[in-house]
This record gives sequence, C-alpha cells and structure tokens, in this order.
Amino acid sequence: MAYYGKCIETVIEQLNKFKPEKDIPEQFLEAASTSLQTLSPQKQAFILEVLSGCLEYRKLLAVVVDAFYVRAGWLCRRADYNLFEVICYLATFQLDELGFQLFSDIIRSQPLDKMCKFLGFLFNPLSLCSWIKDEWSLIYETAHVSENWIDPLMRWQPEVQELIKQLEKVMTNQSPLPKTKAKVTEPKEFNLTVPRPRAIPVPEPVPVMTKPKPIPRSTYHPPKEQEQLEMTRRYNRWKAEELLLKVNIEEMRCAVPRSRGTTLVQVIPALYTLVKLNTAAILREGSLYQRQVEKELQRVDKLVDGAGDFSEFLEWQKKMQAKDQEEALAAGECRRLQGKLSREEAILARQLLRQGNKQKADQKKEEQTAELMQQCAERRLQEERSMKELVEQVIEVQKNVKVAQMKLLKGRRQIVQEVIEESRELLQRTAEAAKEEQKRRCELIAQHRALETQPMRKGKLVDLTQIPGYGLEGEMSVVELRERLALLKETQQRKEEEKRDQIIQAKRARSQGLQNMVEQISLCRAAMGRSAALRWEQKKAQSAAPGPPSQDQRVLELRRRIEESAAERRKQAASGPISAPRAPRPKPRAQLESRHWVELQQSRERRLRALQRSCVDA
Repeated sequence: MAYYGKCIETVIEQLNKFKPEKDIPEQFLEAASTSLQTLSPQKQAFILEVLSGCLEYRKLLAVVVDAFYVRAGWLCRRADYNLFEVICYLATFQLDELGFQLFSDIIRSQPLDKMCKFLGFLFNPLSLCSWIKDEWSLIYETAHVSENWIDPLMRWQPEVQELIKQLEKVMTNQSPLPKTKAKVTEPKEFNLTVPRPRAIPVPEPVPVMTKPKPIPRSTYHPPKEQEQLEMTRRYNRWKAEELLLKVNIEEMRCAVPRSRGTTLVQVIPALYTLVKLNTAAILREGSLYQRQVEKELQRVDKLVDGAGDFSEFLEWQKKMQAKDQEEALAAGECRRLQGKLSREEAILARQLLRQGNKQKADQKKEEQTAELMQQCAERRLQEERSMKELVEQVIEVQKNVKVAQMKLLKGRRQIVQEVIEESRELLQRTAEAAKEEQKRRCELIAQHRALETQPMRKGKLVDLTQIPGYGLEGEMSVVELRERLALLKETQQRKEEEKRDQIIQAKRARSQGLQNMVEQISLCRAAMGRSAALRWEQKKAQSAAPGPPSQDQRVLELRRRIEESAAERRKQAASGPISAPRAPRPKPRAQLESRHWVELQQSRERRLRALQRSCVDA
C-alpha cells in the first residue's frame, strides 16, 4: 500500500505543477518523464500513464469532482482536488486493467474518510445514470459514454459498496486517542513589594518679586530713526523736483508736450535733433537727393523743349477704361448665368444617375443574397461531413496514443545517449586542441624574450649643415632651409605693410568723400527745412484768418434763441434779492497738494514755451 501511496502522491505533485493556461500537455509530460528518471521503470510507467490520462480526460474528471465539492464534499479541502481526480480516473478508466484488489489497496493507502465520501458519491447509481451521464454526453457521444464508462462502473458497484462498508468498519474500530487529565491550577500568594515610609514634606520657598525695569526714554521722545526718515524723504522730494524741472527743460524739441489741461502746445517742425548717420545712411540719402536733382533737371529740360500737356490723353484713357469695365461686367454676368445653367443641368443628371444606380444595386443585392444562401447551405453540409471525419480520426488517435508514447520515449532515450557520446568526443577534441595551443604560445613567448635580451643601438648623430645627397632638385641642408624661410618671412611682412598703407589711404579718401557728401546733405536739409517752414507758416496764417460769418438759417435761429435766454436770465437775476456771499469751505490737504503740483507743472510748461520761442526767434 505504501508503494502505491507514493505513486499517487507523485502524480498529485505533478498535477499541482500543471497550469492549463500556460503549459501544453505534451511538453509537460516530457518534462515530467525527464524528472522521473531516478525511479524504477515499472513505477515510472505507472505514474506517466496515470498522469497522461488525467490530463487527457481533465474535463470529464472536473465534472465529477466539481459536483462532489458542491453536493457532498463541502467540508473537504480544495488542496485534495487532484487526489479526487486521480481516484476518479482510476475508477473510471483503469479499474478493469488494475483489478479490484489492487484498486482497493490504492484506496486503503489514502485517507479513509475522504475515500468513503468520494466513492459513495461516484458509485451512486442515480448519479451515474442521470446527471453524470448527461454531462459526459455533452463532451463525447452518448453511446460511447454508456458502453465504455457508465456500464463498467455499474458492474463494479456491488464490490465498491462492500469496500465502502469495510472502510467504515475500520474507521469505527479505530480506538480514539486517550485524553490526558488536565492539571488543576494551584493558587499562590502575590509577591507584592513593601511600601516605603512617607518622607517629611519640605516647605515651599516664598517667592521673591523681581525688581521692575525703568520706563525707557523712547516712550516720551520720538526716535532718531523717524527724524532721519523724514530728512531723507524731504531730500528725495527736492531731488525729484529738480530732476523733473531738468527733464522738462531738456526735453526733445520735436516732441509735443501736453499740459494737464486741454491746451496743446505746438512746436515748429523745423526744430529737430540731429541724428548721427552711418556710412550706409549717408550714401543712401546722398543718392536720394541726387536722384531728386536729376529728376528736376529733366523736368525743366522737357519744359524748355516744349513738352505738351497730358490732360486730353488722361480723359480719353478714363473713357476707355470705363468702357472696358462695362464690357467686363457684361461678360462676367454672362459667365455667371452660364454657370447657373450648367449647375441646374448637373443636378438633373445627378438625380437620373442616382436612380439608375439604385435600381442596379437592388438587383445586384438580390442576386448576392441568393448566392450567399446557397453557399451557406453547401458550407453547412461540408462542415457536418468534416466533423464526422474528425470524430472518427480522434477515436483512432486515442487508441494509438499509448503505443506512440512508448515509442516516442524509446526514441528520445536513444537520441539522448547519442548526444552524450558526441559531447564526450567533442570535449576530448577541444582539450587536445587547447594543449597544442598552449604549447605554441609558450614557444612564441620564449622567442620574444630572446629577442628582447639582444642589445640595440638607440641614438643617431645628425649634422644639420650636411646635404643628404639623394640627388633631388633643390636639395639643401637644414641650416640653409631655415635661412631661406627667414628671408621669405621678411618679404611677406614687407608686403603686408605696403598693403596696410594702401588700405589706410583708401579709407582716408573714402572718409573725405563721405564728409563732402554730408555737407551736401546738410545743405539740402537746410533748404528743405526752409521750404517746410514757409509752408507751415502759410498754413498757420490760413488757419488763423477768420472765416466769413455763417449765413445758415438754423445757426442764426439758434443764436437768437441763446441771446433771448441770456437776456431773460439777466432780467431774473436783476429782479431777485441779492444773497450774502458764502464763506469759503476749507479744502482738505490732499486737494491743496494736488493743486500745488498742477500749478508747478503749468509754470514749468510756460517756462519751456518761452525757451522754445526764444530758440525760434534766434
């Protein structure tokens, strides 16, 4: 019994390692066979046969074991799941081959209470003929299930029932373990510490009042920091006023300063600040003035030669342009109408094409549905035939699985032996090759060391004044080469100095030309400034001249109404009592300060205007 118990334990361990999500049964069996090489051949064959059967009929066994846990084995552990699978496999598929005696020995090697429950559940005739048969028929054919599995189980039912009764008797005859009498606890006294005697209390010391600090002087006198801050504030204010005055005086003359009121101060546009020009700006402005002068000269020459007026040509050109525009508008309108017409025609053609396509699509759809129905019927017939053939092939393969497994194991063992022999030969060859390589390296090292021990001449005397004498053209010694290089360097420096002098002279000439051009530009600017000033004076005189009085009736009517209302107001003021003058209300400090700043700003603006007028007069 111990022999079969160990075999069953080995099978259960292998089943615990199997994971159906990751492992493949064939590969798992190969790995298990390699791990069981240490066991005897008989034991190994039994374990592999049971393991392969459990993996092959895993679905059938799972049906029974799951139902057992739900109906009868709810108190059993889930760790015994694989044990029940193995027992179910042996009872269903291997009971005829093993024999009842060997099967009973295997059952007795396992826990008796679990085996009684499971065998009673499995060999229940009601369960076998009802739901077990139905569940197995969903996986395999009904005839195959009833002939090969259900009927043998029903035949072995009487013997199994007797085995169950024997196991129950054994369980009842087992003497229970003797109960040991518990010791009675004996009470003991507590080992308490003796309290110490109380000490005499020490009187508390009388608190002494600390002497208060005198009142600081800063309480009644302002601090020095505040005075310093006030002085710095006044100094900063005075400095800000000075800076503001300086900025307003030295303001750009081309700017237009604005006062806080509504008045706007105008500055003569001729007063502008000079801007420093670079070379590009000078050349650009000089060329601009030159082009302007050339254009003016050309215009004067044409007038002297008797050039005519272009007014008639311009009028004719306007008429022709208007005519061309009318023609272009008419042509555009024609194109627009033509586009609209083509759009309507395209819409109509699209509708006709859509209807025709719809009819064709309906016809084609009907034809396709008929073809698809016919193809589906043919496909179903083919699938049914292929399923029948597949079932027959599976049955044949299941019969020959065991023989194929044994052949496969023998072939693999032979392959392993051949590989081991080949590896041994390769190891011997590699060892011999390594020895030969080591000998060759030792010989090379000895040769290198012998060469290193030989004396060698390191230094070599060189004469720099000697010519090598190779027979080349221009051959010279090192000293002569150095002298020639020094001469070449001197000539190169002399050429650089000459070139530098030429560049300086060119720069001077260019700067002189630019200076002349700047003088010419300043003259042109002065002339243009004078002309601009004259135009501005004329414009100012025109704007200052009073216009003619307005003769519009609406304006006169409004003026008359205003005069009447003013006269009426004066009459009412003269007829009413004269009220006493109201005492002035004291203004707050902030308002006075803002008014002071406004007056200061106005005074500075007036001073700035006076300075500008003096500059203009000068």
